[in-house]
Amino acid sequence: MGKTKVMGILNVTPDSFSDGGRFSSVESAVAQAEKMAREGASVIDVGGESTRPGYQRISDKEEIDRVVPVIRAIREKSDIPISIDTYKYDVAKAAIDAGADMLNSIWGFTKDERLAELVAQTGVSVCLMDNRDEIIEDSDTKEEKKSFISIVNNELKKSLQIAEKYGIKKGRILLDPGVGFGKTYEQNLEVIRDIGELVEMGYPVLLAVSRKSVIGLTLDLPVEEREEGTIALSVYAAMKGCAMVRVHDVEKNVRALRMLEAVIGRKKC
Repeated sequence: MGKTKVMGILNVTPDSFSDGGRFSSVESAVAQAEKMAREGASVIDVGGESTRPGYQRISDKEEIDRVVPVIRAIREKSDIPISIDTYKYDVAKAAIDAGADMLNSIWGFTKDERLAELVAQTGVSVCLMDNRDEIIEDSDTKEEKKSFISIVNNELKKSLQIAEKYGIKKGRILLDPGVGFGKTYEQNLEVIRDIGELVEMGYPVLLAVSRKSVIGLTLDLPVEEREEGTIALSVYAAMKGCAMVRVHDVEKNVRALRMLEAVIGRKKC
């Protein structure tokens, strides 16, 4: 198995489902970024708008005002790669201009092709996530005799086609199946279970399940008690060949992954 890297979540929002308000000041955000880097994070993912279920969309200006000072401050102190978690063109451009190295878009390129053009022009990396406006009922997939992961794969191919159109190299693309976005509880479990089929598409895969409702519903636990479930899924993702996991608690997940690598064996990436 290859070494599975860890993306540390840095929400600079007042209303994130897990840690809203904790890192809303530049000073606290930078301190958290430095802490995650020390703990073994390979990327810091900065988000300025919560995308939890029922979230309130904010203006581009407000989002820029939240993320740009934090990205600049992190970049002044560290060369760790920074990802900007946004689906908005103006926010992405401002973040990249401030020093972000990656775009993490919950809609891939399907909502705004200008993001693909921006990625192509700036040379940053991109994480393309599967999402949809309406949940596909489980009965519909059964009638069509399709596995849900195949539907996810086909949707991601739409973003990949746009990436190819703009000349974005395969090596700069990461895929995220979008656990918790436009999916039922059962579909989220199926996506996680069959994540290896997405890996087989030949792109690095990111699994982002940290503290999400699929864990809470399975274990009947509140957000603040979902760390063991998160770690279990990080280890599973690594065993299925995922290149990266996105988590809140970097240290515990890094330790679990390194222990797994010691037992199974690893190769240098």
